[in-house]
Amino acid sequence: MQPLHTTLCFVCKTLTLPFSASCRHASALAAAVNVEPSPQPANHTSATPLAQRFHLTEADRHRLKYQRNIGVSAHIDSGKATPTERILYYTGRIRDIHEVREKGNVGAKMDSMELGWEKGITIQSAATFCDWDANLKSPATGEQEKYAINIIDTPGHVDFTIEVERALRVLDGAVLVLWHVFSCKGPRSQTITVDRQMRRYNVPRLSFIDKMDRYTRREPIASSNQPDQDKASYTVQVPIGVKDQLKGVVDLARWKAIYNKVLESDEIPASVLELAMKKRTELIQQLAEVDDEIAELFLNDARPSNSQLAAAIRRATVSLKFSPVFLGSAIKNTAVQPLLDGVCAYLASPAEIVAHDTAQPSSAPPVEVVPAAAAPLVALAFRLEEGRFGQLTYMQVYQGSLKKGQFIFHRRSGKRVKVAK
Repeated sequence: MQPLHTTLCFVCKTLTLPFSASCRHASALAAAVNVEPSPQPANHTSATPLAQRFHLTEADRHRLKYQRNIGVSAHIDSGKATPTERILYYTGRIRDIHEVREKGNVGAKMDSMELGWEKGITIQSAATFCDWDANLKSPATGEQEKYAINIIDTPGHVDFTIEVERALRVLDGAVLVLWHVFSCKGPRSQTITVDRQMRRYNVPRLSFIDKMDRYTRREPIASSNQPDQDKASYTVQVPIGVKDQLKGVVDLARWKAIYNKVLESDEIPASVLELAMKKRTELIQQLAEVDDEIAELFLNDARPSNSQLAAAIRRATVSLKFSPVFLGSAIKNTAVQPLLDGVCAYLASPAEIVAHDTAQPSSAPPVEVVPAAAAPLVALAFRLEEGRFGQLTYMQVYQGSLKKGQFIFHRRSGKRVKVAK
Protein backbone atom coordinates (compact mmCIF):
# COMPACT_ATOMS: atom_id res chain seq x y z
CA MET A 1 0.00 0.00 0.00
CA GLN A 2 1.29 3.45 -0.85
CA PRO A 3 1.79 6.15 1.78
CA LEU A 4 -1.36 8.13 2.39
CA HIS A 5 -1.55 11.45 0.62
CA THR A 6 -4.07 13.83 -0.93
CA THR A 7 -7.71 13.31 -0.06
CA LEU A 8 -8.99 11.24 2.86
CA CYS A 9 -12.54 9.88 2.80
CA PHE A 10 -14.07 8.51 5.98
CA VAL A 11 -16.38 5.56 5.66
CA CYS A 12 -17.25 6.08 9.32
CA LYS A 13 -18.27 9.41 10.71
CA THR A 14 -17.44 8.06 14.17
CA LEU A 15 -15.14 5.51 15.70
CA THR A 16 -15.22 1.74 15.55
CA LEU A 17 -13.41 -1.19 17.06
CA PRO A 18 -11.11 -3.10 14.71
CA PHE A 19 -10.16 -6.65 13.82
CA SER A 20 -12.99 -8.75 15.20
CA ALA A 21 -11.98 -12.38 15.61
CA SER A 22 -11.06 -13.42 12.10
CA CYS A 23 -13.52 -10.75 11.10
CA ARG A 24 -10.73 -8.42 10.09
CA HIS A 25 -8.15 -9.58 7.58
CA ALA A 26 -4.71 -10.60 8.83
CA SER A 27 -3.08 -7.79 6.86
CA ALA A 28 -5.23 -5.21 8.61
CA LEU A 29 -2.60 -4.59 11.26
CA ALA A 30 0.07 -4.01 8.64
CA ALA A 31 -2.17 -1.60 6.75
CA ALA A 32 -3.24 0.35 9.81
CA VAL A 33 -2.05 3.88 10.37
CA ASN A 34 -1.66 5.56 13.72
CA VAL A 35 -0.20 8.69 15.16
CA GLU A 36 3.21 8.69 16.68
CA PRO A 37 3.02 8.45 20.47
CA SER A 38 2.93 11.83 22.13
CA PRO A 39 5.13 12.62 25.15
CA GLN A 40 3.66 11.26 28.37
CA PRO A 41 4.00 12.49 31.93
CA ALA A 42 6.87 11.13 33.98
CA ASN A 43 4.60 8.90 36.01
CA HIS A 44 3.11 7.33 32.90
CA THR A 45 3.80 3.69 32.18
CA SER A 46 3.07 1.84 28.95
CA ALA A 47 1.55 -0.96 31.01
CA THR A 48 -1.36 1.26 32.01
CA PRO A 49 -4.47 -0.03 30.24
CA LEU A 50 -5.91 2.25 27.57
CA ALA A 51 -9.32 2.14 29.25
CA GLN A 52 -7.82 3.78 32.33
CA ARG A 53 -5.89 6.41 30.39
CA PHE A 54 -8.67 7.38 27.99
CA HIS A 55 -12.31 7.44 29.03
CA LEU A 56 -15.33 7.57 26.78
CA THR A 57 -17.17 10.84 27.10
CA GLU A 58 -20.94 11.13 26.95
CA ALA A 59 -20.54 12.43 23.40
CA ASP A 60 -18.52 9.33 22.48
CA ARG A 61 -21.12 6.99 23.96
CA HIS A 62 -23.99 8.75 22.25
CA ARG A 63 -22.20 8.75 18.90
CA LEU A 64 -21.34 5.06 19.10
CA LYS A 65 -24.81 4.01 20.24
CA TYR A 66 -26.49 5.63 17.26
CA GLN A 67 -23.92 4.61 14.64
CA ARG A 68 -24.32 1.77 12.14
CA ASN A 69 -21.65 0.77 9.61
CA ILE A 70 -23.28 -1.60 7.13
CA GLY A 71 -22.78 -3.09 3.70
CA VAL A 72 -25.30 -4.29 1.13
CA SER A 73 -24.33 -7.51 -0.64
CA ALA A 74 -26.07 -9.98 -2.91
CA HIS A 75 -25.86 -12.25 -5.92
CA ILE A 76 -25.87 -10.46 -9.26
CA ASP A 77 -29.37 -9.44 -10.42
CA SER A 78 -30.85 -10.02 -6.96
CA GLY A 79 -31.98 -6.39 -6.83
CA LYS A 80 -29.30 -5.05 -4.50
CA ALA A 81 -28.91 -1.58 -6.07
CA THR A 82 -32.65 -0.91 -5.95
CA PRO A 83 -33.04 -1.19 -2.13
CA THR A 84 -29.92 0.96 -1.70
CA GLU A 85 -31.40 3.62 -3.98
CA ARG A 86 -34.62 3.61 -1.92
CA ILE A 87 -32.66 3.83 1.32
CA LEU A 88 -30.90 6.95 0.08
CA TYR A 89 -34.20 8.44 -1.08
CA TYR A 90 -36.16 7.80 2.12
CA THR A 91 -33.31 9.10 4.27
CA GLY A 92 -33.17 12.32 2.24
CA ARG A 93 -29.75 11.78 0.65
CA ILE A 94 -31.12 12.00 -2.90
CA ARG A 95 -34.10 13.86 -4.32
CA ASP A 96 -35.01 11.53 -7.20
CA ILE A 97 -35.12 7.77 -7.63
CA HIS A 98 -33.31 6.29 -10.62
CA GLU A 99 -33.26 2.68 -11.74
CA VAL A 100 -30.26 0.52 -12.62
CA ARG A 101 -31.10 0.21 -16.31
CA GLU A 102 -32.66 3.62 -16.72
CA LYS A 103 -32.33 5.38 -20.09
CA GLY A 104 -30.69 8.75 -20.64
CA ASN A 105 -27.27 7.89 -19.18
CA VAL A 106 -28.68 8.05 -15.67
CA GLY A 107 -28.46 5.09 -13.35
CA ALA A 108 -28.64 4.27 -9.66
CA LYS A 109 -26.82 6.79 -7.47
CA MET A 110 -24.34 4.28 -6.08
CA ASP A 111 -23.36 3.10 -9.58
CA SER A 112 -21.20 5.96 -10.81
CA MET A 113 -19.52 4.16 -13.72
CA GLU A 114 -21.10 4.55 -17.16
CA LEU A 115 -20.15 0.97 -17.99
CA GLY A 116 -22.14 -0.16 -14.98
CA TRP A 117 -25.18 1.81 -16.21
CA GLU A 118 -24.81 0.22 -19.64
CA LYS A 119 -24.51 -3.34 -18.30
CA GLY A 120 -26.97 -2.83 -15.45
CA ILE A 121 -24.55 -4.13 -12.80
CA THR A 122 -22.43 -2.76 -9.96
CA ILE A 123 -18.73 -2.88 -10.85
CA GLN A 124 -17.05 -1.25 -7.88
CA SER A 125 -18.01 -0.53 -4.29
CA ALA A 126 -19.35 2.87 -3.35
CA ALA A 127 -19.62 4.44 0.09
CA THR A 128 -22.00 7.03 1.47
CA PHE A 129 -23.80 7.94 4.68
CA CYS A 130 -27.33 8.86 5.69
CA ASP A 131 -29.40 9.66 8.77
CA TRP A 132 -32.55 7.81 9.73
CA ASP A 133 -35.21 8.48 12.37
CA ALA A 134 -36.06 4.99 13.59
CA ASN A 135 -39.15 4.01 15.59
CA LEU A 136 -37.17 2.11 18.19
CA LYS A 137 -37.18 4.02 21.47
CA SER A 138 -40.36 2.46 22.72
CA PRO A 139 -42.50 -0.15 20.96
CA ALA A 140 -45.48 1.23 22.89
CA THR A 141 -45.09 4.92 22.05
CA GLY A 142 -43.21 4.62 18.76
CA GLU A 143 -40.91 7.53 19.62
CA GLN A 144 -38.12 8.08 17.11
CA GLU A 145 -34.36 8.12 17.56
CA LYS A 146 -31.93 9.47 14.97
CA TYR A 147 -29.26 7.07 13.70
CA ALA A 148 -26.24 7.75 11.49
CA ILE A 149 -25.75 4.97 8.94
CA ASN A 150 -22.63 4.50 6.82
CA ILE A 151 -23.34 2.35 3.76
CA ILE A 152 -21.00 0.47 1.43
CA ASP A 153 -22.74 -0.87 -1.67
CA THR A 154 -20.81 -3.86 -3.05
CA PRO A 155 -20.85 -5.57 -6.47
CA GLY A 156 -22.72 -8.83 -6.94
CA HIS A 157 -20.81 -10.26 -9.90
CA VAL A 158 -18.28 -12.95 -8.99
CA ASP A 159 -15.57 -11.19 -11.02
CA PHE A 160 -15.64 -8.27 -8.58
CA THR A 161 -15.81 -10.28 -5.37
CA ILE A 162 -12.57 -8.70 -4.11
CA GLU A 163 -14.57 -5.48 -3.68
CA VAL A 164 -16.85 -7.38 -1.29
CA GLU A 165 -13.81 -8.66 0.63
CA ARG A 166 -12.46 -5.13 1.06
CA ALA A 167 -15.77 -3.87 2.36
CA LEU A 168 -16.44 -6.70 4.81
CA ARG A 169 -13.11 -6.05 6.54
CA VAL A 170 -14.43 -2.77 7.96
CA LEU A 171 -18.16 -3.44 8.38
CA ASP A 172 -20.01 -3.89 11.66
CA GLY A 173 -23.10 -5.35 9.99
CA ALA A 174 -24.50 -6.28 6.60
CA VAL A 175 -27.73 -6.73 4.64
CA LEU A 176 -27.85 -9.84 2.45
CA VAL A 177 -30.37 -9.22 -0.36
CA LEU A 178 -32.14 -12.27 -1.78
CA TRP A 179 -34.57 -12.66 -4.66
CA HIS A 180 -37.59 -14.55 -3.34
CA VAL A 181 -37.83 -16.97 -6.29
CA PHE A 182 -34.36 -18.32 -5.63
CA SER A 183 -34.68 -18.08 -1.85
CA CYS A 184 -37.52 -20.60 -2.15
CA LYS A 185 -35.61 -22.92 -4.50
CA GLY A 186 -32.33 -22.56 -2.64
CA PRO A 187 -29.52 -20.01 -2.51
CA ARG A 188 -27.61 -19.12 -5.66
CA SER A 189 -23.88 -19.79 -5.96
CA GLN A 190 -22.69 -16.21 -5.47
CA THR A 191 -25.08 -15.80 -2.54
CA ILE A 192 -23.32 -18.72 -0.86
CA THR A 193 -19.98 -17.06 -1.63
CA VAL A 194 -21.09 -13.75 -0.09
CA ASP A 195 -22.46 -15.56 2.95
CA ARG A 196 -19.16 -17.41 3.34
CA GLN A 197 -17.32 -14.10 3.22
CA MET A 198 -19.59 -12.66 5.91
CA ARG A 199 -18.92 -15.67 8.12
CA ARG A 200 -15.17 -15.40 7.51
CA TYR A 201 -15.18 -11.82 8.82
CA ASN A 202 -17.80 -12.51 11.53
CA VAL A 203 -20.15 -9.81 10.29
CA PRO A 204 -23.62 -9.79 11.89
CA ARG A 205 -26.24 -9.58 9.19
CA LEU A 206 -29.89 -9.63 8.35
CA SER A 207 -31.50 -10.93 5.17
CA PHE A 208 -33.89 -9.00 2.94
CA ILE A 209 -36.04 -10.99 0.52
CA ASP A 210 -36.75 -8.54 -2.29
CA LYS A 211 -39.25 -8.59 -5.17
CA MET A 212 -42.06 -9.93 -3.02
CA ASP A 213 -44.49 -8.30 -5.47
CA ARG A 214 -43.75 -11.26 -7.75
CA TYR A 215 -44.44 -13.80 -5.06
CA THR A 216 -47.06 -16.46 -5.74
CA ARG A 217 -47.48 -17.63 -2.16
CA ARG A 218 -48.32 -15.65 0.94
CA GLU A 219 -46.26 -17.66 3.40
CA PRO A 220 -42.56 -16.81 3.02
CA ILE A 221 -39.98 -19.56 2.99
CA ALA A 222 -37.71 -18.66 5.89
CA SER A 223 -35.99 -21.95 6.60
CA SER A 224 -34.01 -22.17 3.36
CA ASN A 225 -33.17 -18.57 2.51
CA GLN A 226 -30.10 -18.37 4.72
CA PRO A 227 -27.12 -20.16 3.15
CA ASP A 228 -25.36 -20.52 6.50
CA GLN A 229 -26.93 -23.66 7.91
CA ASP A 230 -25.03 -23.24 11.19
CA LYS A 231 -26.93 -20.05 11.97
CA ALA A 232 -30.61 -19.95 12.94
CA SER A 233 -32.70 -17.65 10.78
CA TYR A 234 -36.37 -16.84 10.61
CA THR A 235 -38.66 -14.22 9.19
CA VAL A 236 -39.56 -11.31 11.46
CA GLN A 237 -42.25 -10.09 9.05
CA VAL A 238 -45.30 -11.41 7.21
CA PRO A 239 -46.45 -9.85 3.91
CA ILE A 240 -49.85 -8.21 3.65
CA GLY A 241 -51.17 -9.23 0.24
CA VAL A 242 -49.49 -11.02 -2.64
CA LYS A 243 -48.15 -10.05 -6.07
CA ASP A 244 -49.42 -6.64 -7.21
CA GLN A 245 -51.68 -6.54 -4.13
CA LEU A 246 -48.72 -6.36 -1.76
CA LYS A 247 -49.65 -3.55 0.62
CA GLY A 248 -47.14 -3.86 3.43
CA VAL A 249 -45.87 -6.19 6.14
CA VAL A 250 -46.68 -7.24 9.68
CA ASP A 251 -43.82 -6.67 12.14
CA LEU A 252 -43.84 -9.81 14.30
CA ALA A 253 -41.63 -8.32 17.00
CA ARG A 254 -43.47 -5.02 17.49
CA TRP A 255 -46.81 -6.61 16.42
CA LYS A 256 -47.80 -3.81 14.07
CA ALA A 257 -49.08 -3.66 10.52
CA ILE A 258 -46.90 -1.38 8.38
CA TYR A 259 -48.32 -0.26 5.05
CA ASN A 260 -46.67 1.14 1.92
CA LYS A 261 -46.99 4.78 2.90
CA VAL A 262 -45.35 4.04 6.26
CA LEU A 263 -48.66 3.99 8.06
CA GLU A 264 -48.55 1.86 11.20
CA SER A 265 -51.51 0.21 12.82
CA ASP A 266 -51.93 -1.92 15.92
CA GLU A 267 -54.73 -3.76 14.15
CA ILE A 268 -53.47 -6.75 12.17
CA PRO A 269 -55.54 -7.43 9.01
CA ALA A 270 -57.84 -10.40 9.43
CA SER A 271 -56.53 -11.94 6.20
CA VAL A 272 -53.07 -12.49 7.70
CA LEU A 273 -53.83 -12.56 11.44
CA GLU A 274 -53.75 -16.36 11.75
CA LEU A 275 -50.54 -16.62 9.72
CA ALA A 276 -48.89 -13.81 11.70
CA MET A 277 -49.74 -15.47 15.03
CA LYS A 278 -48.34 -18.76 13.76
CA LYS A 279 -45.13 -17.12 12.52
CA ARG A 280 -44.66 -15.18 15.75
CA THR A 281 -44.94 -18.41 17.74
CA GLU A 282 -42.40 -20.10 15.47
CA LEU A 283 -40.10 -17.08 15.76
CA ILE A 284 -40.18 -17.39 19.56
CA GLN A 285 -39.33 -21.08 19.24
CA GLN A 286 -36.37 -20.29 17.00
CA LEU A 287 -35.08 -17.64 19.41
CA ALA A 288 -35.48 -20.02 22.34
CA GLU A 289 -32.77 -22.15 20.73
CA VAL A 290 -30.20 -19.31 20.78
CA ASP A 291 -31.23 -16.95 23.63
CA ASP A 292 -31.39 -17.94 27.30
CA GLU A 293 -33.98 -15.34 28.35
CA ILE A 294 -36.46 -16.39 25.65
CA ALA A 295 -35.72 -20.07 26.37
CA GLU A 296 -36.63 -19.58 30.04
CA LEU A 297 -39.88 -17.84 29.12
CA PHE A 298 -40.66 -20.53 26.56
CA LEU A 299 -40.08 -23.38 29.03
CA ASN A 300 -42.31 -21.63 31.58
CA ASP A 301 -45.09 -21.23 28.98
CA ALA A 302 -44.80 -17.45 29.28
CA ARG A 303 -45.21 -15.12 26.33
CA PRO A 304 -42.38 -12.59 25.83
CA SER A 305 -43.34 -8.95 25.47
CA ASN A 306 -42.60 -6.99 22.31
CA SER A 307 -39.58 -5.34 23.88
CA GLN A 308 -38.23 -8.67 25.19
CA LEU A 309 -38.63 -10.23 21.74
CA ALA A 310 -36.88 -7.34 19.98
CA ALA A 311 -34.04 -7.36 22.54
CA ALA A 312 -33.57 -11.11 22.07
CA ILE A 313 -33.37 -10.74 18.29
CA ARG A 314 -30.70 -8.09 18.72
CA ARG A 315 -28.65 -10.13 21.21
CA ALA A 316 -28.74 -13.21 19.01
CA THR A 317 -27.91 -11.25 15.85
CA VAL A 318 -24.96 -9.37 17.34
CA SER A 319 -23.60 -12.62 18.82
CA LEU A 320 -23.82 -14.26 15.35
CA LYS A 321 -26.33 -16.87 16.50
CA PHE A 322 -29.35 -15.64 14.52
CA SER A 323 -30.15 -13.82 11.30
CA PRO A 324 -33.54 -12.04 11.05
CA VAL A 325 -35.26 -12.14 7.67
CA PHE A 326 -37.12 -9.11 6.28
CA LEU A 327 -39.52 -9.01 3.34
CA GLY A 328 -40.45 -6.35 0.82
CA SER A 329 -40.35 -5.01 -2.70
CA ALA A 330 -37.92 -2.16 -3.25
CA ILE A 331 -39.08 -1.53 -6.82
CA LYS A 332 -42.62 -1.02 -5.49
CA ASN A 333 -41.36 1.08 -2.54
CA THR A 334 -42.75 -1.42 -0.06
CA ALA A 335 -41.22 -2.26 3.34
CA VAL A 336 -37.92 -0.45 2.78
CA GLN A 337 -38.45 1.79 5.82
CA PRO A 338 -39.01 -1.22 8.14
CA LEU A 339 -35.74 -2.62 6.79
CA LEU A 340 -33.98 0.58 7.91
CA ASP A 341 -35.60 0.23 11.33
CA GLY A 342 -34.30 -3.34 11.44
CA VAL A 343 -30.76 -2.20 10.63
CA CYS A 344 -30.89 0.22 13.55
CA ALA A 345 -32.61 -2.21 15.91
CA TYR A 346 -30.76 -5.48 15.32
CA LEU A 347 -27.32 -4.85 13.83
CA ALA A 348 -24.27 -4.09 15.97
CA SER A 349 -22.98 -0.68 16.88
CA PRO A 350 -19.22 -0.07 16.59
CA ALA A 351 -18.80 -0.44 20.36
CA GLU A 352 -20.20 -4.00 20.27
CA ILE A 353 -17.54 -5.42 17.96
CA VAL A 354 -14.83 -7.37 19.81
CA ALA A 355 -11.30 -6.65 18.56
CA HIS A 356 -8.79 -9.43 17.93
CA ASP A 357 -5.40 -9.49 16.23
CA THR A 358 -5.79 -12.03 13.42
CA ALA A 359 -2.00 -12.43 13.25
CA GLN A 360 -2.25 -14.16 16.63
CA PRO A 361 -3.90 -17.51 17.49
CA SER A 362 -7.64 -17.43 18.04
CA SER A 363 -7.02 -18.13 21.73
CA ALA A 364 -5.05 -14.90 22.09
CA PRO A 365 -6.67 -12.20 24.24
CA PRO A 366 -8.58 -9.38 22.51
CA VAL A 367 -6.76 -6.25 21.43
CA GLU A 368 -7.51 -3.34 23.74
CA VAL A 369 -8.96 -0.47 21.72
CA VAL A 370 -10.85 2.45 23.25
CA PRO A 371 -13.10 4.25 20.73
CA ALA A 372 -12.54 7.62 22.41
CA ALA A 373 -11.86 10.78 20.44
CA ALA A 374 -9.02 11.71 22.81
CA ALA A 375 -7.15 8.41 22.37
CA PRO A 376 -4.25 7.98 19.90
CA LEU A 377 -5.40 7.46 16.34
CA VAL A 378 -5.75 3.93 14.99
CA ALA A 379 -7.18 3.63 11.49
CA LEU A 380 -7.22 1.31 8.50
CA ALA A 381 -6.83 2.50 4.91
CA PHE A 382 -8.75 -0.25 3.14
CA ARG A 383 -9.12 1.17 -0.35
CA LEU A 384 -7.32 3.58 -2.70
CA GLU A 385 -8.99 5.24 -5.66
CA GLU A 386 -7.55 7.52 -8.34
CA GLY A 387 -9.99 10.32 -9.11
CA ARG A 388 -10.07 13.66 -10.84
CA PHE A 389 -8.72 15.36 -7.71
CA GLY A 390 -5.94 12.86 -7.05
CA GLN A 391 -5.77 9.80 -4.85
CA LEU A 392 -8.78 9.18 -2.64
CA THR A 393 -8.16 7.04 0.42
CA TYR A 394 -11.03 5.26 2.14
CA MET A 395 -10.35 4.86 5.85
CA GLN A 396 -11.94 3.24 8.84
CA VAL A 397 -11.20 5.10 12.09
CA TYR A 398 -11.06 2.69 15.00
CA GLN A 399 -9.77 4.92 17.76
CA GLY A 400 -8.95 8.60 18.18
CA SER A 401 -9.53 11.35 15.63
CA LEU A 402 -7.87 12.74 12.52
CA LYS A 403 -7.33 16.41 11.68
CA LYS A 404 -5.85 18.38 8.82
CA GLY A 405 -2.13 18.94 9.28
CA GLN A 406 -1.77 16.01 11.67
CA PHE A 407 1.15 13.58 11.24
CA ILE A 408 0.34 9.89 11.07
CA PHE A 409 2.57 6.85 10.94
CA HIS A 410 2.12 4.39 8.09
CA ARG A 411 2.94 0.98 9.51
CA ARG A 412 3.59 -0.81 6.23
CA SER A 413 5.97 1.76 4.74
CA GLY A 414 7.33 3.00 8.08
CA LYS A 415 6.96 6.64 7.01
CA ARG A 416 5.43 9.66 8.67
CA VAL A 417 2.69 11.22 6.53
CA LYS A 418 1.14 14.63 6.93
CA VAL A 419 -2.63 14.74 6.42
CA ALA A 420 -3.23 17.31 3.73
CA LYS A 421 -7.04 17.38 3.64
